[in-house]
Parts: sequence; C-alpha cells; structure tokens
Amino acid sequence: MKNHKEKTLTDRIIETVVYRRTRIEKFFILLIVFSLFCLPMVEINYDLTEYLPVTTETKQGIDLMEREFGYPGTARVLIRDVSVYEAKIYKNRIEQVDGVDTVSWADTAGEIYVSNDFLEAQDLDDYYKDGYPVMDIQFVEGDSSLRTDAAIEKIRALVGERGAYSGPALDSKMLKENLANEIGRVLIFSIVMILLILAATTTSWFEPLLFMLTMGVAILINMGSNIIFGRISFLSYCVAAVLQLAVAMDYSIFLLHTFTAEKARGLGTEEAMENALHLAVGSIVSSAITTVVGFVALALMQFTIGRDIGFVLAKGILCSLVTVLFLMPALIIRWHRFVERSQHRPLIPPLDGFAKGLFKVRHFFAVFCIILIVPAFVAQNMNHFVFGGAAVGAGEGTQLHADKAETDALFGEKNLVLAILPNSSSVTEKRLADELEDLPFVKSVTSLSSVLPDGIPESFLPSGLTTQLHTGQYARMLIFLSTPVETDFTFECLDTVRETVRRYYPQDTYIIGSTPAAQDIKSTITGDYTEVNLISMLGVALVILCSFRSITMTIVVMVPIEVAILFNMALPYVYGNNLIFLGYLMVSSMQLGATVDYSILLTNNYMNCRAAVSDKKAAAIRAISQSALSIMTSGTILTVCGYGLYYLTSITAAADLGRLIGRGAVFSMILVLTLLPMLLTIFDKAIFRDRAFFERLLRIGGRLPARDVADKNAGQRELVTTLQNRSGSADGSEESKEESK
Repeated sequence: MKNHKEKTLTDRIIETVVYRRTRIEKFFILLIVFSLFCLPMVEINYDLTEYLPVTTETKQGIDLMEREFGYPGTARVLIRDVSVYEAKIYKNRIEQVDGVDTVSWADTAGEIYVSNDFLEAQDLDDYYKDGYPVMDIQFVEGDSSLRTDAAIEKIRALVGERGAYSGPALDSKMLKENLANEIGRVLIFSIVMILLILAATTTSWFEPLLFMLTMGVAILINMGSNIIFGRISFLSYCVAAVLQLAVAMDYSIFLLHTFTAEKARGLGTEEAMENALHLAVGSIVSSAITTVVGFVALALMQFTIGRDIGFVLAKGILCSLVTVLFLMPALIIRWHRFVERSQHRPLIPPLDGFAKGLFKVRHFFAVFCIILIVPAFVAQNMNHFVFGGAAVGAGEGTQLHADKAETDALFGEKNLVLAILPNSSSVTEKRLADELEDLPFVKSVTSLSSVLPDGIPESFLPSGLTTQLHTGQYARMLIFLSTPVETDFTFECLDTVRETVRRYYPQDTYIIGSTPAAQDIKSTITGDYTEVNLISMLGVALVILCSFRSITMTIVVMVPIEVAILFNMALPYVYGNNLIFLGYLMVSSMQLGATVDYSILLTNNYMNCRAAVSDKKAAAIRAISQSALSIMTSGTILTVCGYGLYYLTSITAAADLGRLIGRGAVFSMILVLTLLPMLLTIFDKAIFRDRAFFERLLRIGGRLPARDVADKNAGQRELVTTLQNRSGSADGSEESKEESK
C-alpha cells in the first residue's frame, strides 16, 4: 500500500468510494428522492419553431403575431352524413366552445352575411360534398395549450363519432397523450429484452438485475435533473432514457467483470473493488468522453433543438458514469454474495472458432465495402428529407393519420399560411387578397378588407372579428393553400406568395405557418450538418488520439464506424423512404459517439495481445475472440432499444430515430468485427511507429518516464496472459503465423 504522501487524488477518491460507501448510498437516495420530486416539474415542448434562430423570418413573425394577435392553434374537422343546415348548426355550436376563436366554413367564405337560400345555392365543393362538410377551426391559444386541448375534447363530445379530426392542434394533443404511455412501453420492452440478453451473455442470474438497478438510478437522476433546463423537447424526452440505457450499460458490465476477475485472484472484497476501480476507471471514463463528445457536438447547431437533445443525452452519460463509479461499487460489495451464489454455466460457448471464421472472410467484407462505398455516398446525398412539424406527426396506423387521409381524399389538402402586414391601406390589402386568391394553388384568402362588404365601415363589425384581423399597426391575412405542408412544389408556391405580398408591402411583412417554418428549418439545419459532423469527428478523434497516441490508429479506429454511418444513411434512399433531416444529423453524431467504443475495445485488446505475441494476425484473431461477446452484447442492446422505439411508438420522428439508431448499431457491430481487424494488421507497423514517436515526444517533454513505458507493457502482457489462461484458447493458427512477417 502507498503511504499517505504517495497517494494520488485518484487513490483517495477510490478509497472514499470503497470505505465510505454507506454515505455514498445515502447521498444517492437523496438524489433519487430529489429527482422524483423534480420530474413532474420538467415541461415538455412540442413546438419545433421555438428552436429556430431569432434571425429567421418565422421566429420574428411568430413573436410579432403573439404580441399583436396571439398565436392561434388550428384544426380541421370533417363531419359525416349531415345536411347543409345541420352542418351550419354544428358550425355555430363549435363556435360557442370555450377556446375556439373562429370557425371557417361556407357561410364565412367570401361573404359574412349570407341567407340560408344563398348558402344552399352557392358552389359548396370546397366546404361540402355528398353530405360531408369540412370546417377550419382557429383556437384562441396555441396548438399545445391546455385550453386548446380542452376545446378539442368538447368538440369531439359535440360532434361524436361523426367527426374526423386533423391539423396541428390535433398533432400536438396526440403527442402529449401518446408520449408518456408509449415511451413507458418502449422502456418496459427494452428492460425485458436487455435482461434476456444479459442473462444469456453473463454467468450469473443476479448480474443483470444489478446492471439494470444501476442504470435505472442513473436514468431517474438524469430525467429529474432536466429541471435545470426548465423544459426539454419531446424528442429529448422520447430518446434520452432509451439511449442512456443502451449506451451506458457497458460501463457497469465492465466494472463488475473487472471486480469478479480480481476476486478470482483470491483478493478480499474491498481490496478487489479498489483494484477493479483502478483498472476500470480509465477505460470507462475514456468511453464516456467519446460518447459525450458526439452528443455535445449537437449543441453547436443553429437549430437549437440540437443543444436541447445534445445536453440532455450528454448529461445522461455523465449521470451514468457517476452512478457506475460511485454507487455501483457500494452495491457490488453489498450484494456480491448474490452474484457468486447465482453463478451458472456460460450459455454462449467460447468464440475462438467464430473469431477465426470472421478473420478468414475479412477480405470479402473489405471488397464489399470498397464496392459499395461510392454508391452509398451518392445515395445518402439523394435522400428525400422532411424538415418541419409534418415530420413529427402521427404515423400510419393511428386514428389521426386515418382521419387526415379521409379528409384530404375528399377535399384535398389545406395548408394555412399567415401574412402579417402593415395596417396602412384597406384598398391595398383588398387588391393583395384578390390577387392571391387568383393564384391556382390558393384555395381561399381571409382578410378583413376582403370579407367586409363595400361601403360598410370597419367599426360596424364586431370587435371580436376585427381584433383577430386588424390591430392599430398590423393586419393579418389567412391564406389557405391547396398543397401539402412540405414538398418542393409547396416551397415554390410559398415563394410566389411571398413575392406577391412584398410587391404590395415591401417592408415589415412576415409570412408564417407550417410551410414557412419547414422552409426556415431546412435552411438552418442544412447548414448545421457539415459543421456538426466535422466537430463530432474531430472531437472523438482527439479523444482516441490521446488514448492511443497514434494518428494512424485513430484513423483506423474511426474508419469502420464512419463507413457504417454511411451505409446506414444510404438505405432510406434505397428503400424509397422519406428521412427526417434532424434524425439524419443527430444519428450521425449519436452513432459515432455510441459505437466507436466497439472499435476502441477491439483495438485495445489487439494492442494488449501484440504486447504478448509477435504474430499480428494471431493477435487480431485473439482480439476478435476477446471482444466479440462484449461488442455483440452492447450492439444487440442498442439495436433492440432502437427498433423497440421504431415499432412501439406512433410518433414519426421518434420512430425514425429509433430505426436509424438500431440499424446503425448493426452496421457498426458487423464492420468493427470484420473490417477493423484487417486494418489493424495492415497498418500494424505504422501504428507502432506512431506510438514510439509519441512516447519519445512525451519522454522528451518529461511527461512519460522510460520506466513507465516498460511497466505499462509488462502490465499489458500480464493481462493478456491472464485472459489467455481464462479462455484456454490457442494463440492463432499456423496459417496466420506463416502469413505475418
């Protein structure tokens, strides 16, 4: 044992963790109670436009509209099998619902005052077909307001089963209703599947329960501590717990297995834990840092939902790291007898033959990657992306999706765009409304000047109507387009509308709505892609370089993951699927941060084996054998959690993220086990040359004494010898010995 003067800060912290563990347990109990208290106070935000930069037209226009008119939510209601007069009665009743501002239907389209005879005679195709009227509703408050939610429930009660409901307010309400239930279902599924995976890959029935308890505490602390942000996005809420569970599980597995190995050497419980922490802390912290770097890179996005998601996920990894290094040792010491008593035979046989088989087919995978890498690069650049709120709505199979499809099939799509104009001239406003209404893709235009009969002063109208369309300085115009919310054609139509408006009002005009928001999100987030990916790559590369001290090895470690990301992002084009650009950007960083650990683990094992044997191909085979179970365990967990999110949630954005994450884990797992060993053997000499150069630099700088290098290499050889004795497998085939020169 070191005396007090020789103890480092790490030594003293580890001693505190081991010998003051009761205090640490009490501290974590307080953290759990605090997190449970804070959890209900963390608000969830469902509006993507809030994350736009303040310089965008949408953000400025929304802020202005909220000040002048409020920011109304909107919905569309189709009523089945009613007459024209019954439809008018329904319309009048819906208008009386608290929280409803206006209801637009045939009797308000173009004419405020119409008799029943005129209503019956006029062309109703846009509002009534075959006994099916459709009405556009504007609410007093926003789409995600509780008052709007209550109004929707009252409308549903009023219309009953005859109604089909769609629109942004319904999307927002669906998100809130489904989020908690579906994410809870995904977590339960993930926990059950992870327990089964761990039961198959560990040698104790109690170990999986210990892992899940540790991760459960970390997830709870992370979710409760989100109160420091005030509120988080619904996407962060969707993916944070599942990703934290899947990504950080490795830390607890590595610590427990290191402790078990130390106990097997005959050490006492507390001494074994001290040694285990000394051996494991470096690898666990390095692994966590690479993951955190990948997540934090998202915080640099101009579209600030990246900061929201990046900080929540990075904090989750740090919570897991702290929980594993401080609480888990106490839990292991307290319950290690249960781990020992519940030991069972390994359910998965040794993987030596599997490792040799993988190494033999390495050239096939290399040729496969070389052939496909260029087509994959082209395909990923040809993906059809979606950007705005339409990308996060209800997916196929939901009632909301079916209702929208039924309404659109009968009346066509109706896309509301709002123009905020200077209130300077009713004549100019009327001319603009008339010109917009003549555009072929415009269904209707509602403005105060266009609905006001000639010769009737504005003061004659009810104040409730005029204040919604006019204030002292600004006028609001409602422009309904007959287009989807988000297509290239829609963006062209919007540009035409914007150009028309600004011919009449060159200054102080704002065009807002779902389509303008999607267009602004597109221009903002597209610029983020290159910057965020580059920073995440450089950040992870720097961490790897500091760990391995070899530029060549850093490149070799990252190549399989980057190729896996490329293949993952190319498949949506091959399948003909739309791809949420936000998911495309996020998963690139997430996949790099979460799965680069597979490369680091296999490379570490390869270097340890090379310290003991001179045959580089035998070292590669042994590295695969030692790493395969851990990589496949971690990769399978991430895959199951990702696809669980995909299949078990109706929230389109979360489901697409889950599929990208799950599929990315599969690609990363396969390429690390096949492509990486071949690259390590090919660049073996360059790797050792780089490491020798870096170590000379460090010795010259006084950072690494020569005896430390020798001690480190000796330690590596001892570790490899121990692993070889435990696995009982050979060093490699004769073929590999003959080939390595």
